[in-house]
Amino acid sequence: MIKNIILVLFFLFTLTGRVWCEPKIDVRTAILMDYNSGAILYELEADAQIYPASMTKIMTTIIVFDLIKNKKLKLEDEIVVSENAWRMSKSGYSSMFIMLNDTVTVEDLLKGIIIVSGNDACVALAEGIAGTESNFADMMNEKAAEIGLENTNFSNSSGINDPDNYSTVRDIALMSKYLIENFPELYKLYAEKEFTWDRTGGDPIKQGNRNPLLYKKIGADGIKTGYLAVEQYSLASSIKGESRRLIAVASGFKSKNSRSSDSIKLLSWGLRNTNTYEIAKKHDPKFEFKTWLGKNETVKGHINEDIYITVSKKDFKKLKTFTYHNGPIKAPIKKDQEIGYLLVTLDDEELKKIPVYSSEQVKKVNIFKSLFLSFNYMIWGDV
Repeated sequence: MIKNIILVLFFLFTLTGRVWCEPKIDVRTAILMDYNSGAILYELEADAQIYPASMTKIMTTIIVFDLIKNKKLKLEDEIVVSENAWRMSKSGYSSMFIMLNDTVTVEDLLKGIIIVSGNDACVALAEGIAGTESNFADMMNEKAAEIGLENTNFSNSSGINDPDNYSTVRDIALMSKYLIENFPELYKLYAEKEFTWDRTGGDPIKQGNRNPLLYKKIGADGIKTGYLAVEQYSLASSIKGESRRLIAVASGFKSKNSRSSDSIKLLSWGLRNTNTYEIAKKHDPKFEFKTWLGKNETVKGHINEDIYITVSKKDFKKLKTFTYHNGPIKAPIKKDQEIGYLLVTLDDEELKKIPVYSSEQVKKVNIFKSLFLSFNYMIWGDV
């Protein structure tokens, strides 16, 4: 335990140049990530193997969302409930209580998975999409590899007991970031607090979302709880403010109450002690460099990625950004040509160095002006 604390403190020191006081939470494994910058603000045994339980359903919905995004599936498409799926609602697991041979829309099944954590809905969707749940698990593992989840394997769509269904809190945080980033509209389902299933042969069943943070006024809009006897309680959570989002994943809480209170403590600690700053947006021509022998005296530049930096709030004044290049940039200049760098430093230590590319084409001046400028430079050193 002492070794783990030392490693975490060392990481935080290298990230910010300062040691942050750690949040005190009683959990086996945990991670806190800034969504925009990807910075890891806190970790405790983040690569330890866990059984993700119902957090598995995050990947199940990613597969469905991806099919919808690529127009291979529609929310209004209908799926017939098999006996395998129906039996899940009879086995004591969390369910939306679909009936054998019911025809249920993809949208209702998604709500049954996301809001009420229905294992029966998972199996129905998996079979409806891939023929068998095993085939669907193959799709989940292919997507896990694509996202870059290095210590994860899925053997079913719901996360029920299976030693071959495993992951880590780090991988689940990355999976959650992928979910939010790639499916912002469909992700809104995770914030819905209740779902009423107008079941066949009985009164409608209303169930509330199992995520306890949705009922707190902290800006939570997801993501997924989990419970297995061998793993105890787990939670992947996300909160969003006006300009910032944090993702926390933890497993091994001893009770539902500690799952809620310690998750809030972890997220609140991140908001209190750190901040994320937007350095630049991709393709925004906000940088300007002087040209040499160009028809334009300057050339505008952009970067090809969004740049966010997360630092301790007390270190903000030591965060600096500037552009540089080796002398004036000689024309002709092609569009998207590399023309310099954006450098981000903290307390004079380099954090990021990002190439800057030309946002426009700059043609060279004619031969007479070129000779004049070159002569002027030789005499006066003035470009």
